Amino acid sequence: MKLNTVLMLFIVFLLAGCSGNILSGDSSNEYEGDFSYEVKDFTFTNQDGEKLSKSDLDGKFWIADMIFTNCETVCPPMTANMARLQSLLEEENIDAELVSFSVDPTNDTPEILKKYIKERGGTFDNWHALTGYTDEEIKEFVNKSFKELVENPENSDQVIHGTSFYLVSPDGNAIKRYNGQKADNMQKIVEDIKSMN
Repeated sequence: MKLNTVLMLFIVFLLAGCSGNILSGDSSNEYEGDFSYEVKDFTFTNQDGEKLSKSDLDGKFWIADMIFTNCETVCPPMTANMARLQSLLEEENIDAELVSFSVDPTNDTPEILKKYIKERGGTFDNWHALTGYTDEEIKEFVNKSFKELVENPENSDQVIHGTSFYLVSPDGNAIKRYNGQKADNMQKIVEDIKSMN
């Protein structure tokens, strides 16, 4: 009988220690999502040639995606959908930021990214198109922050990357994933932010 009591106490202490006080229901992440991936710190260059850091987004919801301007398939509709999302956020008076990371930083200069997004209906009040890093740096960043792969096949100018939009919470964790090619998901993102505000 004593062994069971000791075992139970051990389990209780173990749970309390591992979870950030799971017994009281206290959690360090107040935003509930489908997962919680800590977005790694970054300081990259935006479409105006200015630096943007993760800390500049602290305290706000933001939506991230990965694109490149020579993309012949998924990026044009994704970028048009991000512009659609931008309009929906404005209509609902929701203060959220949009962040597009180029997965082809060698070719995607700030000027090229700015033109690309403008041509698809985007504005830059709350949309940041980022570049200014190496191929290896963005591969590592996307993999660690969003658990997604970026690949540059040899003898190809096309980069393999995911088509998801990620909702990042004000405390800096990616918590939800959406198919960025589907226009109707843009309304879902707006509804999810509203439900957590």
